[in-house]
Amino acid sequence: MDVNLADLGTLSLAGSVKSIGFGTLDQNVNERSKENDYQYDVATNLDFGKLLPRKAAIQIPVYAGINRISSTPEFDPYDQDIKLNQKLKDASSKFQKDSIRKNSDDVSTTKTFTLTNVKKIRTGTAKPKPWDVSNLDFNYSYISVEHHNPLLDHDNLRRTRGAIEYAYSPQIKPVEPFRRFIKSKSPWLSLIRDFNFNYAPNLISIKADVFRQFGATLPRNIGGGPFKIPETYDKYFLFDRYYIVNWDLTKSIHIDYTAVNNARVDEPDGRIDTKEKKDSIRKNFFNGGRTTHFSQDVTASYVLPTQKFPLIDWTTIRASFTASYDWAAASLLPEALPLGNTLLNGQTRNVNGEFNFDQLYNKSKFLRLINNEGPVQKSSVPKRIQIRANSTDTLNKKMKWIRNPKWQPAPGKATRFFGRMVLALKRIGVQFNEDMGTTLPGYLDSTQFFGRDFRSHEPGWGFIFGFQPDTNKINSYGAKGLLTHDTLFNSLIQQRYNQKISITAQLSPIRDLNIDLNVQKTFDKQYSELYKDTSAFDNVGLTRLNPYALGSFNITYISYQTLFRKFDPNTVSQTFKQFEANRLILSQRLNAKNPYPFGGSFPNDPGYFAGYGRYSQDVIIPAFLAAYTNKDPMTVSLIKNTNANLQSNPFGRLLPKPNWNITYNGLSKIKGLEKIFTNFTLRHGYQSNLSMNSFNTALLFADPFHYGYPQFLDTTTHNYVPYFLVPNITITEEFNPLIGVDVTFVNQLSTNFEYKRSRTLSLSLIDYQLAETRSTEITLGVNWRKRAVPIIKNIKIGKKGMKLDNDVTFTFDFSLRDDATANSKLDQNVAFGTAGQKVIRISPSINYVLNSRVNLKFYFEQNRVIPKIATTAPVTNTRAGLQIRISLAQ
Repeated sequence: MDVNLADLGTLSLAGSVKSIGFGTLDQNVNERSKENDYQYDVATNLDFGKLLPRKAAIQIPVYAGINRISSTPEFDPYDQDIKLNQKLKDASSKFQKDSIRKNSDDVSTTKTFTLTNVKKIRTGTAKPKPWDVSNLDFNYSYISVEHHNPLLDHDNLRRTRGAIEYAYSPQIKPVEPFRRFIKSKSPWLSLIRDFNFNYAPNLISIKADVFRQFGATLPRNIGGGPFKIPETYDKYFLFDRYYIVNWDLTKSIHIDYTAVNNARVDEPDGRIDTKEKKDSIRKNFFNGGRTTHFSQDVTASYVLPTQKFPLIDWTTIRASFTASYDWAAASLLPEALPLGNTLLNGQTRNVNGEFNFDQLYNKSKFLRLINNEGPVQKSSVPKRIQIRANSTDTLNKKMKWIRNPKWQPAPGKATRFFGRMVLALKRIGVQFNEDMGTTLPGYLDSTQFFGRDFRSHEPGWGFIFGFQPDTNKINSYGAKGLLTHDTLFNSLIQQRYNQKISITAQLSPIRDLNIDLNVQKTFDKQYSELYKDTSAFDNVGLTRLNPYALGSFNITYISYQTLFRKFDPNTVSQTFKQFEANRLILSQRLNAKNPYPFGGSFPNDPGYFAGYGRYSQDVIIPAFLAAYTNKDPMTVSLIKNTNANLQSNPFGRLLPKPNWNITYNGLSKIKGLEKIFTNFTLRHGYQSNLSMNSFNTALLFADPFHYGYPQFLDTTTHNYVPYFLVPNITITEEFNPLIGVDVTFVNQLSTNFEYKRSRTLSLSLIDYQLAETRSTEITLGVNWRKRAVPIIKNIKIGKKGMKLDNDVTFTFDFSLRDDATANSKLDQNVAFGTAGQKVIRISPSINYVLNSRVNLKFYFEQNRVIPKIATTAPVTNTRAGLQIRISLAQ
């Protein structure tokens, strides 16, 4: 039953009764209820603010409810062959009867009381003040669950939560101190004239949230003698604080700060039933509890005022900075407490730039005429005008001719053509992102305001605001006694770094010719080490153990120089032979650069130098890149063998190169061709990518004098051990398409043609094998829509002779793809095909619209797969038929 109490609230009542023997008609006796079940539920939602005067403007939403479920069994739960009523009749006293009944019943009672968002509503139009009561809101909830059954003497749970929040959001306008003093509208003064700041934050929010749970469970000792099972407890007392500050320092500078402090109010064991225990909790609570976790994030964004400078107002640059900090307390267990707390920090930097060169060109009247797409209009003012020969002599009427300063010469066709070539660059977009972070376990200091301990001034503002600690900084923490010396400590210091760069550009050297360029780079690295006190073994103290780094590298690349060379899967290509020959040159080049005195010939291979043999990683990688990009091995970039800091990139000398997409759709606008074509588009695109998806540290690398070159020789391979081991290098490239044509004729005939070439090179530095996959694809499509085709037009259906003269669409799709994969091993002079196939697809179809509801489609499709490997059988799939679509929509 639901009762509506006008605008005060609602009241809901519900109940149910189920007696012994209740069940459905299809249930037998054993399946029917064997208990008497009773349930009632009372709940109300009220707004006590309605009982106060309207001028008070106070809202007090209240929810209260009680739910009780009880179940009395037919048989005694301890003697299940005796009915409970018989057991009660045999009881010798009322006390014994009540005890039997209580122990047999399964009763659960839930009580709930909630106050949600209790606050004073702001009235009037006055600006909010920091001391306004309306800035506060309160929340409170209480839940009590009491449960007992034949197995549990009691299982009680009580949860109480209270929260108070202060949120102040002033309505202020930015202060512009110079606007009333600078009346000039000159754009050169706009930076000073529009200077502004906000003297107060946009939002200040502080919230305190207290949550306490107390649960007590006492099982019954059934058949276990007179002994009582101890009561167990499930309790905790949490005190969390939340802080938010949003501040627009200016119209272009925004700062957001959020912080969370999670604390625990430590409680004595057991029930809180003595004055000493209550005083202990009260003291811990008013001290703010024991902080177990603190985290904060600071985000600052800035839009550079380039619009305020006329020379660079064609640019837009946005920068943002995010710093995160996290402190997690150690467990209070005696074994875990000496292991220390855990610090985490992170930093993210973003810079986005947009450069609109059209806006730059339009600053010049002459360049604007050249850059304009439409026809050039001649200047409406005369080229020459007459003025007085002597402006100071008013009696002399002598005049002279001068050039009109407002007259602008119209550029000719040749000037516009070559001018547009010079002004081809239209737009550049730059996106730069860096994300880094550190996890520092074993930290012994505590946290106070802003996550900093103001007694020790650690871990320092730099770490708190996301700056990454280097080796010296971590050493200083250890020297100050801030890091654990426990012998059981084995947690790793972990650092991460990720960099992404994306540059796009748009060029249009002539009308309707668009060139899109794209340059991308991604670099990711993780570093870990164990910083542990080993003085129990070697009297050294804190020592760095097992330094290990891994990462990946990816850039846009250009490698088409060797794509169109002859390729036979069963013959070693000339490019691969050049790759093998380049190794000798790189060995000599690297030997000359390495300052460590281990020169001399390579054992059993006199053409190579010691440390840089034919299978040395430092030799193979640049030799491979030089061969397949057709570059001089004496100038190709070398791999770095340093790791100066977390941001150090061993492949930093490999620069990303632009990929492109070219589209030209101006042929249909040529005079005479517009009568044949409605659209004629030429397309061309190239995408290439160089990636090293996984590289990791070589533990035997040595560079004692920090020359940036390896010094340790592997006694097995007689090669230098590099800093990073690269298991695989991959180059993927494709002309997508090499040439593409989209044509639409005036008679509704449209065709498209694409010719694609692609290649994937995967060089393994584990078994020194190159897998090369090449693919060529030709695609042709024809689509012709014709109304009242004569063959179909003359066919009559029905007595009235309905003619089939609706639209008919003929389509034809054809594609041919040729794939081949070959493997070549270094110094084996052998190449062999490992995979390959030809795929031919033919798919003509006729689509006829019978009427607005019926559509007919005759189709045929055949796919043929012709493998190039003898172990694979050819496959042909053919399907054809008639498809009828009937629309039943009204």
